[in-house]
Amino acid sequence: MLPTDPISKHFRLMAPHVSALKKLGILTIRDLLYHFPSRYEHAGASGSVARLVPGTKVSLVGILSKLQAKKLWKSRRTATEGVFEDSSGKVKVMWFNQPYIAKMAPQGIPVKLTGTVGGSAERPYITNPEVIAIAAGEVIAEGLFQKPDTLNLEPDTSIFPIYPESRGITSLWFYHALKRVFESGAHKKIDDPIPPEIRDRYHLPTLETSFVMVHTPEDEKHAQAARKRFSFEEIFAIQVARAKERAENAALPAFEITNASENAEKFLATIDFPPTRAQHRAIVDILADFANRHPMARLLEGDVGSGKTLVAAAAAYAVVNSRPPNRQSGTLQVAYMAPTEILAGQHFQSFIEYFKDLPINIGLITRSGCKKFPSKIASKNNRGKATDISRTQLLKWVANGEIAMLVGTHALIQKKVQFQHLALAIVDEQHRFGTRQRRELARKGDFPPHFLSMTATPIPRTLALTIYGDLDLSILDELPPGRAKITTEIIMPKMRAEAYEKVREELVKGRQAYVICPRINEPDPEKMNALQAKSAKAEAARLQKDVFPDYEVGLLHGGVKPAEKDRIMADFAAKKIDILVATSVVEVGINVPNATVMMIEGAERFGLAQLHQLRGRVQRSSNPPFCFLLPESKGDLAMKRLKALEKSADGFQLAESDLETRGAGDLYGSRQWGMSDLGMEALQNAKLIKAAREGALALVENDPRLAAHPALALRLQSSRGALHNE
Repeated sequence: MLPTDPISKHFRLMAPHVSALKKLGILTIRDLLYHFPSRYEHAGASGSVARLVPGTKVSLVGILSKLQAKKLWKSRRTATEGVFEDSSGKVKVMWFNQPYIAKMAPQGIPVKLTGTVGGSAERPYITNPEVIAIAAGEVIAEGLFQKPDTLNLEPDTSIFPIYPESRGITSLWFYHALKRVFESGAHKKIDDPIPPEIRDRYHLPTLETSFVMVHTPEDEKHAQAARKRFSFEEIFAIQVARAKERAENAALPAFEITNASENAEKFLATIDFPPTRAQHRAIVDILADFANRHPMARLLEGDVGSGKTLVAAAAAYAVVNSRPPNRQSGTLQVAYMAPTEILAGQHFQSFIEYFKDLPINIGLITRSGCKKFPSKIASKNNRGKATDISRTQLLKWVANGEIAMLVGTHALIQKKVQFQHLALAIVDEQHRFGTRQRRELARKGDFPPHFLSMTATPIPRTLALTIYGDLDLSILDELPPGRAKITTEIIMPKMRAEAYEKVREELVKGRQAYVICPRINEPDPEKMNALQAKSAKAEAARLQKDVFPDYEVGLLHGGVKPAEKDRIMADFAAKKIDILVATSVVEVGINVPNATVMMIEGAERFGLAQLHQLRGRVQRSSNPPFCFLLPESKGDLAMKRLKALEKSADGFQLAESDLETRGAGDLYGSRQWGMSDLGMEALQNAKLIKAAREGALALVENDPRLAAHPALALRLQSSRGALHNE
């Protein structure tokens, strides 16, 4: 058995197994070894059938028999039932929604069964137990058949791994499959990607030992030591990838930006309000980067309403007015890429307004065929206004350098869009695009352009240093003057009518409102954990019919097609819709200053950082904004988190708090960042992040091509999606 072998080569897989493994991304033996337990369960007290107590966890040794898959009479759910027997008696065992257990679980031989006792003292049963076959000679006969009174009832310290599962495959399958992998020695054939000197420095176990300890730990200390090692490995691999990208960027030539400070100051002198101290620091950081011989690579992180666009405008003006000596003709150009068409149009208008006293040629390009936002340029004859032009003409002017700044969406990276001298690329909410699109934009110029990424998503420092380790970081941690402070309030069920009345007051003033729901459709009645979650579709219909019949209620969710989504967002921005009922799709990409009130249904279902992002949609003007949080449950942890949001307006503080209480996986979702759950767990360990970053930077400095570290290079290649955030 080799690590690169497909699983199907060594295991007999039924259709449910194949589907589940594919869904989990497990194709090879190596993938199987890197599929780590999500948690561990203690075996519970050793006991006997005669002494079962409902509600307790127990480990039994005996024989399984009569396993049969069947449908339950009332719920029609699939269940596997059977009988477990030891010397003291028999008990019923059941597995729900796992019909394949009937064929997989060992019958007629000694097994160790661990599970929770259900039912009553008179009629107990054991639900969803873990079953492990006992090898011949491993347990003496007395252990199976001695009298109950003489059985050893001391707690069993062994723990069992519980794996991330998918319909069709269980932790039991993973346990037995990995046991065969270890017996084959395949885990010994993977070279350790962490260099020995780094392992020794941080006292990490070897890869071979860690595989055994994480999948079959003798105790919790072994399991935690292995998990720490694999957490370090993932973060270290990401940091190495980022350090390589940083080193590669430092070796590239860049456009020379001359007189950048003078031009930036000239622009800032024309705006109505002076920049905040945070904005000034960020602009100084960018201007210093322009003075380097290699392209800038910087992340501008700013809370909602902190003024990132002004910083981008100052950088853009400095670039387009530069006349470097190595350029005889033409203008240095700027590309600004936004995540949605509505936001691209809004930024286009913002830049026209910013540059009305110092006009530059600005163009707007969006998706082909879009009628709402055709190609536009800033009007030369009417400052502060825009003029429609044909896409063909716009592309011609971009290519010959007549358009100094081009704003758009993904349309910017189309092959037909060619710049003369693209010197600065600005990407808003980069995590919505990915590295591949950023690289396509970078290839638009004759030199790699300076790169500025911007995000309003509050990101804990440990996450920013990991995911964006190739970028320098600037943070806007204060708001410009004139922004009204938001009022956030937790609304319990009996206060709902008062919240609706406040929404009505804002609507009467001519303002608009959002209502956020945690799901799109009505929940499946059989899924009890989702029964209370309000759906956007049903809530939009209810509000329109029963609560706000005199106002126009719109609906927006992730299932809406892009063109229709753009139309709905544009209608809301144009005040054709008074109340927009939506899911979290409005978290970024929409700017409607007239919207001043938001209701968030099922608020405890969202992370603090996400709630903060959502309420930022109503903090776009000087009008007092309101955010009402309507939780479905009154759990202590949920209420504690919501009260933190009620009291704090600092997105970065809330993000750090959420990282501590919920974990980064819940905070952002591991899929969004391309990291495993184990890697996301590591983000709560600042010392581990620092150690991985320092080790990665030192290694890449001495071996930038990883020529002396082939196992590490292979690890980076096998984790391409996560390491490159694509």
